[in-house]
Amino acid sequence: MNIAVLYQTYLKYPAIQTDSRKVKEGDIFFALKGEHFNGNLFAAEALRKGAAAVVVDEPIGIESEAVFMTDDVLKTLQDLAGYHRRQFKIPFLAITGSNGKTTTKELIHAVLSSHFTTYTTEGNLNNHIGIPLTILKIKLDAQMAVIEMGANHQKEIAGYCTYTMPTHGLITNIGKAHLEGFGGIEGVKKGKGELFDFLREKNGTVFVYNDQEELRDLSKGIHNLITYGTKQADITGKTIQAAPLLSVQIDADSELNTLQTHLVGDYNCPNILAAVAVGKFFHVPSEKIKHAIEYYIPNNSRSQLIHLGTNEVILDAYNANPSSMTLAIGNFARQSHPQKILMLGSMAELGEESMKEHQQIIDLMQSFNWQAVILVGKEFEKIKHPFLQFSTSEEAGKWLKEYNPQHSAILIKGSRSSKMEKVMDAISN
Repeated sequence: MNIAVLYQTYLKYPAIQTDSRKVKEGDIFFALKGEHFNGNLFAAEALRKGAAAVVVDEPIGIESEAVFMTDDVLKTLQDLAGYHRRQFKIPFLAITGSNGKTTTKELIHAVLSSHFTTYTTEGNLNNHIGIPLTILKIKLDAQMAVIEMGANHQKEIAGYCTYTMPTHGLITNIGKAHLEGFGGIEGVKKGKGELFDFLREKNGTVFVYNDQEELRDLSKGIHNLITYGTKQADITGKTIQAAPLLSVQIDADSELNTLQTHLVGDYNCPNILAAVAVGKFFHVPSEKIKHAIEYYIPNNSRSQLIHLGTNEVILDAYNANPSSMTLAIGNFARQSHPQKILMLGSMAELGEESMKEHQQIIDLMQSFNWQAVILVGKEFEKIKHPFLQFSTSEEAGKWLKEYNPQHSAILIKGSRSSKMEKVMDAISN
């Protein structure tokens, strides 16, 4: 199949759909296949709904110019995204890392879009399907693009780079995430570092969090380099206050000075500094940078501060790994609030390291005093500990509602599989 021909159809009908149930008139339907589904079976239905075209890799019994037959629908989707990407001569900033990718992406998008027409990844559509869909949503009026890249094994980021073709890159950090897929922390470093490898080869520009030695190592040999951190960097700053909301002081910039954010936790300070560094590099006026960061409101269970009756709830339940969990617990422990309740869900995708990493989290919690600690999930059940234990987040939420704390600070955190946001559902109803 000729990608150039498909691209001409895409230019006429730029709405892409991969779920036949959501197809509208004028969409192009890509019949993706997975372990439990086969989009080819629904391609004819998509045409009946008014799809302008369908892309399939199995015969569907319809002969039509609207049917594009290919060897692999997913690869064709990615190839089409790459073809579209090559039409642009604008900065494409790719963001990856173990923690904070989405928050950093959202902050950077807020800063850049205050001054440029900027397109970015919606939500966390940061995988092999979400990234090409993101690229294909970029319109020809774009001045900037910000693409988030998630990964759980080596060679994944390298693959994304072949059709995203980033000109700029940022790795938030190297931490203990997806250890099972990456094969340990060195595998994480190598996998995330594939972004810098691509940019080194293409003479691109990288933004480096200079406080982390692993990122300094990964950026060696890259000539176009902008650093940020708490010291010895192009952009420096520090946390002034971490609770209830984060305040960050930016050094040597009287216009930015202090940034009062709507984020929770000093672990978000590097994310703020990254957004400032990117904004400064692209000559976004300081007053626009300040306004964008200070008016950014987190959502989707990421670093949210929620007032519930007399209680303050920190909802950071979108994801968790040993690195982010350790930072969140440490930040929460440093708060001066006299009554603190921890509600933590198990961490996923840790492989052989799972028991050790969960034990270390339990050891860390036992070094502080809490009003209560509630743990959720099978991984914590396997370890002897003195804390309350529940199998599901719904059970934990029911306990919290009956406990009915008053004037307490509550941290809710866990991996996606723990569904810790359901604790909020229980206590909000």
